[in-house]
Amino acid sequence: MLGDNHFADERNPRPGRASGPFGEGAYDETQHGVWSDDADEAPAFDLGAYWRLAIKHRILIIGCFLAALAVGAALTLLMTPIYTAQATLQIDREAARVFNSAEDVSPRESMAQGEEFFQTQYGLLRSRSLAERVVESLGLASSDQALRNLGVEPPAANGSAAAQAERRRNAALNYVQENLAVTPVRGSRLVAVGFDNPDPVVAARVANGFAENFIQANLDRKFQSSAYAREFLEDRIAQTKARLEEAERQLVAYAANQQIINVGEPSEGGADSSGGSSQSLASNNLVALNSALAEARAARVAAEERWRSARTAEVMTLPEVLQNPSIQRLGEQRAQLEAEYQQKSSIYQADYPEMVRLRGQITEIDGQIRALATNIRASIQSQYVVAANQERSLQGQVNALKGDVLDLRDRSIQYNILQRELDTTRTLYEGLLQRYKEVGVTGNVTANNISIVDNATPPPAPSKPNMIINLALAAIFGLGLGVVAALVLEALDETVATPDDVEKKLGVPVLGVVPLLEKGQTTSAALADIRSGFSEAYYSLRTALQFSTPDGAPASLLVSSARPAEGKSTTAYAVALNLARVGKRVLLVDGDLRNPSMHRVVGVENERGMSNLLSGSTDLATVVQRTRQDNLFFIPCGPLPPNPAELWGGDRLRQFLNEARTNFDHVIVDGPPVLGFADSPLLAATVGGVLFVLESRGTRRGQARGALRRLKMGRARLLGAVLTKFNAKTTNYGGYDYAYDYNYGVESERKGGKKGKSA
Repeated sequence: MLGDNHFADERNPRPGRASGPFGEGAYDETQHGVWSDDADEAPAFDLGAYWRLAIKHRILIIGCFLAALAVGAALTLLMTPIYTAQATLQIDREAARVFNSAEDVSPRESMAQGEEFFQTQYGLLRSRSLAERVVESLGLASSDQALRNLGVEPPAANGSAAAQAERRRNAALNYVQENLAVTPVRGSRLVAVGFDNPDPVVAARVANGFAENFIQANLDRKFQSSAYAREFLEDRIAQTKARLEEAERQLVAYAANQQIINVGEPSEGGADSSGGSSQSLASNNLVALNSALAEARAARVAAEERWRSARTAEVMTLPEVLQNPSIQRLGEQRAQLEAEYQQKSSIYQADYPEMVRLRGQITEIDGQIRALATNIRASIQSQYVVAANQERSLQGQVNALKGDVLDLRDRSIQYNILQRELDTTRTLYEGLLQRYKEVGVTGNVTANNISIVDNATPPPAPSKPNMIINLALAAIFGLGLGVVAALVLEALDETVATPDDVEKKLGVPVLGVVPLLEKGQTTSAALADIRSGFSEAYYSLRTALQFSTPDGAPASLLVSSARPAEGKSTTAYAVALNLARVGKRVLLVDGDLRNPSMHRVVGVENERGMSNLLSGSTDLATVVQRTRQDNLFFIPCGPLPPNPAELWGGDRLRQFLNEARTNFDHVIVDGPPVLGFADSPLLAATVGGVLFVLESRGTRRGQARGALRRLKMGRARLLGAVLTKFNAKTTNYGGYDYAYDYNYGVESERKGGKKGKSA
C-alpha cells in the first residue's frame, strides 16, 4: 500500500534526528526510547525547508509583494517629475601656452598632483562662492517670482528689504547647491555638471550657468594672480637697480686703489679668483700641477698598496699572477699534462719512460710559472718606486708656485667679493626685467585650461522618478518584507501542523498521519469503511508499530496526548481494531478513570471496569467484555474512583498487565491526558511503549514539550507520535497529500467498463 510504504520507509527510517531551520529537541533511542532535549545539530542550510516555508506562507509573501508594488507605483505617480540637464566640461592640468613663460606667475600642477588637482576642481564646482556667482548672474533670487520659477517657496515677507533679499538669496543658494550634481567621467578629463529641476528649461539654464561661471571664475583667479605679479616685479626691479649701481661704483673704486687690472675678457662670474685675470698663467699652472700631483699621489698610493700585498703574500696567490695570460696558459698546459699523467698512471709504472717524460714536462712548466710570478712581483715593486719619485717631483713644483699665487690672492680677495656681488645683482636685475616684460605683454592674454564640450539642453523626459527602478526596489522590498514576516511568523508559531513540525519542533518521529474527516462523517463509519483514507491511515500506523521494536508491536501500549480532545481515544480504538483484524487477540482498556468515553465508542456498558480491578474488588475475567469485532476485547473504566493516581500507582497494575499478556497478544490502554494529571506518567512507566497523539494545528509546542518532558521523567519508552486531524487540502507538506484512498483508480476503470478491484 502507498500509506504503509510511505510511513515505513520515509517517515521512520531513523527516529531522533531533528533537522531544518527551526529544529529543536531530539528523540534518543539509546535511552530506552526516551525523548531528549539535546538535539543533534541541524544542517546549516536546508533549501527544501525554506522552500516549504515559502509555500506555506505564500499568501503573506505574495500579498507583501503586491502591496509593495502598489505602494511603489502610487508613490511614483504622485511624485513631481524632475528633469536633469547636464553640461560637459573639459578640465586640463595646464592651459595651452600663448607665450612660453606666461604661466610661471601661477602654480603648475605636476602629473603626481593630477588627482589632487582634479579633486580641487570638483570642489570648486561645488563651492558656495560659485553658487553665489550663478545665483547673481542668472537673477535666481532677484524676486519672489524668480524663486517660484526656480521651484523654491519664497520666505516670509517680514523685516527690512535687505533682510528679505538675504533670505531669498540663502534659499536660492541652498536649493541650487542641493540639486547640483558634479559627475566626473571615469578615465577622462571630462566632468558632467548636472542640475535637477521640475522645469527642464530652468534645469538647462542653471547647468549652463554653472559651466560658464566656473570658466569665468577660473579666468578671474588667473588675472588677479598676473596683476599681483606685475606689482611685485615693479617694486623688486626698482630696489635691484639701485643695488646694481652701488655695486659697480664700489668695484671700480677698489680696482683703481689696488692697481688690479684684468687683461682679456673676464669669464662668466667675474674675475678669476686666483689672480684677477680670467687667463692668469700662474693660476693655470698651479691648477694643472695640482691636478697632476693628485693623480700622481693616487697612483703612488695604489702602487704602494699593490707592492705591500705582493711583498707579504705568497707569490702564487697574487691577483696579478693569477690573471696573467701566460701563467694561465701554462696552467692549462700543466693541467692537461697532469690529466694525461694520471690517466697513464693506471697503466704504467712511475719509472716508465713515458711517465718520466710527462713528469719532466710538468716540472719544467712549474719552473716557468714560478719565474713569471717572480718577475711580476719585481715589476710591481718597480712601479711603486717610479710612482713615489714622480709624486715627490710634482710636490716640489707645486710648492714653488704657491708663493706667487698667494700674493695675488691676497690682493684680489676684496676685489672678487665686489665682483661677485656685482654679477649677482646684475643677473637678478636682468631676470626681473625680462619677467616684467613678459607679464606686461601677456597680461591681456589670459590662459584658460577649462572649456565647455557640450552645453546643457532642456531634457525631453524626466529623470526622476523612474517607474521601473522604483517598482524593482518596491518588489525587492516587498519580497524581503514578506520573507521576514514569514520567518517571524514561523519562529513565533507554536502550533504543530505537519509531520515536519513534529520532528523539527519536538524531535519525535512520526509513526502515522490521520486525515481530517469531512463534515458529517463519523469516526465509526470511517473506520468501518476499510477503503477510506481514514482507515488506511490507521493501517499505516499499525504497520509502523510492527517495526517500532525488534519484536514487533509492543505487547502493552499506552495511547496518550498532551490535552483532551486530540483524538487519542479514536487512535487507541483504531489501533486495537486493526491489530484484531490481522488475527491478534487484543485487549482494549479505557484507562481514563477521570473522564471515560471509550465505552461509548465500543458500545458496551460501563458498570464494572478498571477501577474495580485495580481496587481489588473483582478479577480480570469478570471485567473483560467482548466486542462486535472478532479478537477484540474491552475493559471499560467502571465507576469513577476518588483517587485514580493511587490506583495506577499500586502493584495491581503490574499484576493486571502480567495476567493480560498471558491471555492476549496486545494490551492497548487509552490513557488520560498527560498535562495536569499524574495518571499517564505512571502508566507510561509500566507499559512496553507509549504512542503520543498530537492534533494538527491544535496542539501547541509548549504543551507537547511539557507532556513529553513529563513522560521522560516517568522513564517512558516513547515509540513515536501520531498526527491527527491533518488537513491535506490546506497544508502543502513536502509534495505529499496523505490521501489514503483506494478510489484513485475507480474513475478510470469505470470509463474502461471494468469493475474496480480492491487493493
